[in-house]
Amino acid sequence: MSAEAVLLAVVLLTVLTLAVVNGVHDAANAVATSLSTRALTSRVGLGLVAVLNVLGALLGDGVARTVGSRLLAVPVAGPGLGLVLSALLGALAWDLFTWWRGLPSSSSHALLGGFTGAGLVAAVTVDVEVLLTQVLLPMLLSPLVAILLAWLLMAALYRLFRDATYGRAIGRFRIAQTVSASAMALGHGLQDGQKIMGVTVLALAAAGEGSPGTVPLWVRIAVAAALGVGTYIGGWRLIRTLGWRIVHVDPVTGFTAETVSSGLLYTSAYVFDAPVSSTHTITASVAGAGASVTGLRAVRWRVLRPILTAWVVTVPAAGIVAAACYLLGTLVTG
Repeated sequence: MSAEAVLLAVVLLTVLTLAVVNGVHDAANAVATSLSTRALTSRVGLGLVAVLNVLGALLGDGVARTVGSRLLAVPVAGPGLGLVLSALLGALAWDLFTWWRGLPSSSSHALLGGFTGAGLVAAVTVDVEVLLTQVLLPMLLSPLVAILLAWLLMAALYRLFRDATYGRAIGRFRIAQTVSASAMALGHGLQDGQKIMGVTVLALAAAGEGSPGTVPLWVRIAVAAALGVGTYIGGWRLIRTLGWRIVHVDPVTGFTAETVSSGLLYTSAYVFDAPVSSTHTITASVAGAGASVTGLRAVRWRVLRPILTAWVVTVPAAGIVAAACYLLGTLVTG
């Protein structure tokens, strides 16, 4: 087996590892609020969202094509594979760190930071227009849109059901959360599964084994399965943060946050072929829904502040690790 084939195998193994870690890291996105309101038990909830994450990852390939063929001109052969591997290691390192700290942060931004850092030191061509319009702008706007829409929807629901019996209304929204959590899980798979598929396509193209604009069926199945495994494992540190610590979440809040967030994930994937962060959208939606009725004092800012800091630091942190990995690789290989 040639050195190139070995490197490709290592890259593909790292891709699948990142998919599993992404599932662990982002399981909170789909299930945290449903677990905190007891709409779902942990076993049923994680099993449900794991299956739906797998299905969601198989529902399209627009985001995968944006990541895999429109953003970077990755060189063929060794340098290209080394760049992809370095970007993956940068994203993986940040995901593991934020999981350990219990900070909901964006795996998408970490992956973008990894490619940015490795790409800068490798001097590859980046399509700046695609980066700005289909990556950075959607990722920056989605949390702002999420917090506004969640605020408005929560206010509308409270007004609509203000005369309803509390116990009956809460029971109905607890049932409705099963639907909204399912929609969120599908949306997470649709977004995050495709991003990892796009990276896999980049790696294959760099090795001369495929076209950057085509996502093979085996890639879709392998990444979707790995994402599902990670989701079922569940990242409880992050689930506790998102479901219990940012705001008090009741079934109405949870339903609102999941509905708004999943809607944004579908819109960005199907309308714009744009990657957005499921973590950012659900976190912003939870904060917006929680603050809608009782005001900003409902948000536990001592919990949210380090999360927001992590959001700002994600891209440069993952980029620095990726750049260091690429430079170390070039030194080792000469």
